[in-house]
Amino acid sequence: MPKSNRRTFLKNAPAAAVAAAAAPVGRGLQTPPADKPVKKVFRAAGAKPPDPANPPLFNSTVLYGNLVFISGIGYHQAGDITVHTTKVLEQMKAQLEACGSSMEKVLKVNVYLNDYDAMNAVFKGKFGPEPGVRTTVAPAGGIPGNSLVEIDCIACL
Repeated sequence: MPKSNRRTFLKNAPAAAVAAAAAPVGRGLQTPPADKPVKKVFRAAGAKPPDPANPPLFNSTVLYGNLVFISGIGYHQAGDITVHTTKVLEQMKAQLEACGSSMEKVLKVNVYLNDYDAMNAVFKGKFGPEPGVRTTVAPAGGIPGNSLVEIDCIACL
C-alpha cells in the first residue's frame, strides 16, 4: 500500500471503527416497533380508581409492555422477620398472578431488611429454580411502617 493511502487509512480508521460499532448488528439492535408499549396501572378487581383531586403518591402495580413492576411490599403486623417475609412473598405472588405473571417470571428483586440470614431462610426457592437478580440493602433508618422487610420486583408476563 502506498504511503499516502496508508496515512489516509490510519487517519480515517478511528471514525470508521466508531461508525461500525454503532451500526445495528443482528436482532439485538433493531429499531423498536412503531407501536410503543403503554404504561397501565393494574388494580385488583373491585378497586376504585384514584380521586383526581387527591392523586396517590404511587401505584402498587404497573404494567409496561410485557413487564410488571410491583412497588415495595411490607407487612405491618406483629411477627418476626420470617413471618414478615412469608406474608410479603405471599402478597407478591398474589399480585403477580392477578396480572398474569408468576414468581418464576421475576427478573429483579430489591430487598430492604435488617436480618439477612432469617429472611433468606424463607426467601430461598420462592422464585423457582432459576431466580432473577437481587439487591439486598439494610437501611440505616429501618423499614417504614414498622415492617421488618420490604420487597419490590420487576417481572415479565
